[in-house]
Amino acid sequence: MNLILVLLLILSCIVSVYLYRFVRLLQQVIFNLWKYPESRRPDRFNLPERKDYSKLTVDAMPIIEIVKKYDFNALLDEYALKHGKPLKPVKHRKDSNISTSLTCPCCGAPYIYLYDNTGGRGQFLCKVCNSTFSQKNRFSKSVILKCPHCKSVLQKINERSDFFVHKCINPNCSFYLDNYSKLSEEDKAKFKEHPESFKLHYLYREFTFTLDSVTSNSLKPPKVQLSNIHASSYVLGLVLSYFVAYGLSSRMTSAIMWDIHNIRISRQTVLNYARAASFILKPFVDNFQHKLSNSFCGDETYIKARGKTHYIFFFFDSVKKVIVANYVSSKRDTWSAICAIYSLFKKFKDSLPKPLHFFVDGNPIYLLAQHFFAQNKINFDVTQIIGLTNKDEVSKEFRPLKQIIERLNRTFKYYYKHTNGFDSLDGAISYVNLFTAYFNFLRPHSALDGDIPATVPELADVDNMPGRWCKLLSLAQDYIASNHVAFSS
Repeated sequence: MNLILVLLLILSCIVSVYLYRFVRLLQQVIFNLWKYPESRRPDRFNLPERKDYSKLTVDAMPIIEIVKKYDFNALLDEYALKHGKPLKPVKHRKDSNISTSLTCPCCGAPYIYLYDNTGGRGQFLCKVCNSTFSQKNRFSKSVILKCPHCKSVLQKINERSDFFVHKCINPNCSFYLDNYSKLSEEDKAKFKEHPESFKLHYLYREFTFTLDSVTSNSLKPPKVQLSNIHASSYVLGLVLSYFVAYGLSSRMTSAIMWDIHNIRISRQTVLNYARAASFILKPFVDNFQHKLSNSFCGDETYIKARGKTHYIFFFFDSVKKVIVANYVSSKRDTWSAICAIYSLFKKFKDSLPKPLHFFVDGNPIYLLAQHFFAQNKINFDVTQIIGLTNKDEVSKEFRPLKQIIERLNRTFKYYYKHTNGFDSLDGAISYVNLFTAYFNFLRPHSALDGDIPATVPELADVDNMPGRWCKLLSLAQDYIASNHVAFSS
C-alpha cells in the first residue's frame, strides 16, 4: 500500500511539471498573438502588392531662347532714316476686328501698325518689327524653353512649391520615340492603360527660387564665450587637440585631461570649448582664400543629431586636397546640393575658373543643381561616377576622383565615430567646422608629401598641436576684428 502511494506521488509530480511547462507555453503563444495582431502578421498568401517605381532621371538642358523686345519709336526712326520717308500705317477694312487697345507685345506699336494676319483667327502681324503674335503670345515670357531633341516649345504641366515642370508633348519627338521603342510588348500595353507610370517624354524642371535665397550653414552664438573661460589658452589647445585632432570623445578627453595632465574638466566643458572655438573659426575657415584648381569632387555622408540621421555635403579640391565647402542638412535633396555648391562658388571672389568640373556619384540632385545654376548663368560640367565598379567608360576613367572623396568620408567618420552623435544640429555643424579647420590648416596630408593643404605662414613656426590651435584661433579673431564680422542669433 505504501509503495502504491509513493508511485502515485511521483506520478503526480511528473504530471504537474509537464502541466506547468504547458501553461507557460500557452502564455507565450497568447503574448505573441497579442503583440502581433492579425493585420501585422505576415501572410504569404496575401502579400502586399509590390510596385516598381521609376527612379528620378534628369534630362539634358533645354534650348533657351531669350525673347528680344524693341522700341517701335526707334524702329520707325530707323526706317525713315533708311528709306527717306516715314512708315505708313495699315489701312484696316471696315470689318476688321482689331481692337484699338491692341499693341504689339514685341515693340509696343499701336493698332494702326498691326495686320489681322489670319482673317480673324487670332494671329496678328506687326508692320514695324515684323513679328507675329496672338493673345497668348511668346513675348509675355522672358525666355522660351525648347526641347533639345525636336526644337518644340516646352509646355508647363505642373507647378510645385520650388519648381515648374515643363514637358515636350510632341508625339514625333525623337527622344519620345526612342524611349517608346525600348519598351517591351507588355510595357507598351501597360503604357496604354497607365501612361503616367512611364517617363518617356522630355522633362525639364525650372526652379522658382532665386540665387539670393541660397544660404549656408550658420552657427548660433554659444553660451560660453572663449573670452570668459577660466582655463588657459594652452589648456584650450589641449582640449581641441584631443577632441578633434585625435578623435576622442568628450568623456575620453575629460578623462585624459585629468589622468595625464591633472586638469579637472568635465565633458560638458569640453563640448562648450569646442562650440565656442568653432563659432570663432567659422568666418575664417569659410572665407579663407585658397589657391584652388578647377576640379572638385563632391559626395554626401552621414552624421547624427538628436538621434536622427543628417547629411554632410563635402566638396573637395582633388588637386589641392582642400575641403572647399561643407553643408549639413536634415535632407538629402536638391536644395542642400545647391547650397553646398554655392558655398564653393563663394571661395572665388573675382570669377569662376573656366572650364569648371564637378565629379559626383549617381545622385540626380547634382544634375538638378547644375540646371538651377544654368538658369542663373553659372555653367559647369558634372561627371557622374556611378556604382562601386567600372560598368562604363566614364566610371573607369574618373574612378580615382570618386575614391578621393570616399577617402575623405572615411577620414571624417574615423574622427567622428567617437562622438556618438550630437544633441542638436548646431552641435553637428560646429563639429564639421572644427574638422574642416583641422583638415585644411593643421593636418599633414600624405598625398602632399606630409605638407599641410592650406599653408598659413603664421602656423609654420609653431611646433606642437595645442599651440597651433591657439594660433589659429588668434588668426580667426584677428580676421573678425579686421573685417567687422557681425554675428546674429
